[in-house]
Amino acid sequence: MSAPAAPATPSSIDDLPPAIEVRGVRRVYKAKPNPVTALDGVDLDVAPGELFGLLGPNGAGKTTLIKILTTLLLPTDGTARVFGFDVARQTTEIRRIMNIVSGGEQSGYGLLQVREQLWMFSQFYGIPVREGWRRVDELIDAVGLQEQRHQKISSLSTGQRQKLNLARGLMNDPWILFLDEPTLGLDVSAARVVRDLVRGWQAAVPGRTILLTSHYMAEVDELCDRLAIVDHGRILALGTPTELKQRVSAGSIFRLVLDALEGGVEPIAALPGVERAVLAADDATAPDGQTVAVNLQLTDDAVLGSVITALAAQDAHIVALQKSEPTLEDVFVELVGRGFGDAPEGDR
Repeated sequence: MSAPAAPATPSSIDDLPPAIEVRGVRRVYKAKPNPVTALDGVDLDVAPGELFGLLGPNGAGKTTLIKILTTLLLPTDGTARVFGFDVARQTTEIRRIMNIVSGGEQSGYGLLQVREQLWMFSQFYGIPVREGWRRVDELIDAVGLQEQRHQKISSLSTGQRQKLNLARGLMNDPWILFLDEPTLGLDVSAARVVRDLVRGWQAAVPGRTILLTSHYMAEVDELCDRLAIVDHGRILALGTPTELKQRVSAGSIFRLVLDALEGGVEPIAALPGVERAVLAADDATAPDGQTVAVNLQLTDDAVLGSVITALAAQDAHIVALQKSEPTLEDVFVELVGRGFGDAPEGDR
């Protein structure tokens, strides 16, 4: 990116236009034998200062929407603006005020040291040399890479690389940051560090905006002010995490941990009063590998008795029982009806 550094952020959030404004956006790929519609009439508004999430399975259209908003792809129909700048006509202005960080990206040169690599990107962003070095050292401290500042990129751990990617994404002091699976492949500790860095960066200046895509439900629930669930190129639902969880059908939700379930969940799902019975996505398996977790949605608590009877008939014994509130996973399954990895064509 050779554009000059971003202009100074307005002094007041009230001075800013909408961070994202999308109207009727379609994107059709000319694929053989038939064209593929990746986005099908998307409308979206994101306010300055929001941390907004996009949640959807592979092939839902999340990546296509991000490519359009970051000026890497033109919409087939419709309009999209980023802080008032049109993605089709004002690409230079948008590139000055945005950046993108993807999970697992391998940008730069492995032979360079951390400090050298960040300075190289400061020059790509058009930052004056002295200011570039100041920004490099400031960001190294901010992301906690002080001990690795003179270490070669090729020798960094996965978590350290992602900290470096985040520092690179903040180099031009963007108004809006696109985070595409930023904690992909990170362990729990490293993922927590990245989330804390993101929250701290956004909170430091009013109006800083983040668009996040993630496959981790808990991450979206924890971070996002609002989110949209996307599938087949359309927005199926939009709201705060709390609002979306309240959309789940009324009833009783239980989590059962069983010592075994050789007959599977199908006999349980077929019982009267059982609205849904699925193996838990996080599968709370014990260290000995002998327990399995099942999420149940029942019309009311009284149905639990027949479930317990059916489990006993399968010689499955309850190790733990917990009643829970709806989760984003429940919302996602109800709206989409499939998991994240079920689309064979990959994310578009």
